Amino acid sequence: MITWLRIGFVVVSLAAVTLVLLPLQVVGLAFDLRLRRYVPRYWHRAACRLLGIRIHVHGKPEPRRPLMLAANHVSWKDILVLGAIADVAFIAKSEVADWPVFGLLAKLQKTIFVAREQKRQAGRQVNEIAERMKAGEVVVLFPEGTTSDGNRVLEIKSSLFGAAAAAVPQVPGNVVHVQPVAIAYTRVHGMAMGRYHRPIAAWPGDIELVPHLIGVLKAQAIDVDISFGQTIEFRAGDNRKLLSAAVAAQIRRMLLTRLRGREAG
Repeated sequence: MITWLRIGFVVVSLAAVTLVLLPLQVVGLAFDLRLRRYVPRYWHRAACRLLGIRIHVHGKPEPRRPLMLAANHVSWKDILVLGAIADVAFIAKSEVADWPVFGLLAKLQKTIFVAREQKRQAGRQVNEIAERMKAGEVVVLFPEGTTSDGNRVLEIKSSLFGAAAAAVPQVPGNVVHVQPVAIAYTRVHGMAMGRYHRPIAAWPGDIELVPHLIGVLKAQAIDVDISFGQTIEFRAGDNRKLLSAAVAAQIRRMLLTRLRGREAG
């Protein structure tokens, strides 16, 4: 009974926060005001607090621009967590735009939707990413292309860094700063999560969203560690495969560090 009362409280509270912030974001989007970059951070912070997600940050985002954050992808909660830390714009597959609730929220944050199979739209999408970075926005890419079980990093797809490569000639200094970020869900109820309990946090694509969301609400307290790695400067002529390998190596090392609770060798 108490669990369902808490779920009701979270839903009502989050709806109230949304109603307060929504008009500000709509106005920001309508007139392309800088306000639209800041409002989502307050919503994400409120959502994390209400869901019981406690964020621990190691390192800090690169201050130089243009900046692309390349992070491992574990769950839809990654969006809330990264969005609570910094004012960011996400790159997502086009199908996300049609998802119930999450699709609307993504549009309100002005997410960049990428249709990976439709090459005719690639130029327009790359231009949008470049323009957003050129304007000082921090763009987040999940280069695995899908979610993992939270215990490992899947293969990093070098093709997804094509946007960074194409943006290089269009941005100041002809360089895109790419910073690896590791997302590790480490504790539940203050106790080490371990492989067995990590499905509470992870959301692989074959798990229904609603039961998973209820499981997160029941957990009440989930700790997540966000580690910012060493920034890699990507310039014209640089190799995307070398970039993806360097990003993958950093993310794996940082992820293992947090999951094991000590420095990885």
